[in-house]
Amino acid sequence: MTLAGNLATPGVGQGSLPVPAARERPIRPVPGPIRFARYAYGPNRLGYCGPEEVQELFEQATGGAEDAALRALARQFEGAYPYLELIARSNDIADPLDGRVVEAYWLGNRLLDRVGPGRLGPSLERRFKPRLRGDGWHWLATKPEAGAVPVHAFHVLDVFPRLGLMRTGATDRALEVMDSCRIRWGRVLERDGDWLVVSAVPLEMVEAKIRLAAPRVERIRGWIDGAGFVDDVEPGDVVSIHWDWACERLDRAMLAALRSWTDRELEIANLTM
Repeated sequence: MTLAGNLATPGVGQGSLPVPAARERPIRPVPGPIRFARYAYGPNRLGYCGPEEVQELFEQATGGAEDAALRALARQFEGAYPYLELIARSNDIADPLDGRVVEAYWLGNRLLDRVGPGRLGPSLERRFKPRLRGDGWHWLATKPEAGAVPVHAFHVLDVFPRLGLMRTGATDRALEVMDSCRIRWGRVLERDGDWLVVSAVPLEMVEAKIRLAAPRVERIRGWIDGAGFVDDVEPGDVVSIHWDWACERLDRAMLAALRSWTDRELEIANLTM
């Protein structure tokens, strides 16, 4: 399935015209800790991971500064933060919340190439082997040699099915939860108050394998009372989505990276699906 095919934009209603791609505009960089918070907020507000200070995290992600309080909140994400530390350590980067590290974990970039099986394997063993039994650990232990890297898609597609959500341990509705938990992409069709109508690319199960399906129209949360992370979004833009929340606007390079690393981790997950 081609990238263009995955971003084909069906109309919102019968007979609606497709929304054209928006004019490519520069992405305004934000500090790594704030960018991390924007991706982490979606599951945090649902109670799946991270600290109890949900409102504080939202305020930091929308209008806060790169300060000690935000860094303290980030360290409480027991699923994500150890991966950030591993990526940073493998690339001789002192700060796990360096913007390059944050992007590597959520979307994927070349920093992941420096995290080989000799680094990822022992990290997974320390973190997850005590919580898994029998085949659960056996299958997960094969992933680093198969090419897995500590990108969020790996955790969603390979760790979650065996371990469950970090806080609740729930594994029911596995495909639905994996689809919501992974970082998805969607083309904006329109704004509807504090919501965005998007054409997003879901997962589907076909012959016991997971793959990307045809796009579908969804409503996702963009703002709460006008406060959010994608204030400059326009119809035709592509946004990243975590659970039901729009995290940031993606340029072509960011979208290509997210799609590429997602494809890679889907292939690795399907080896033992």
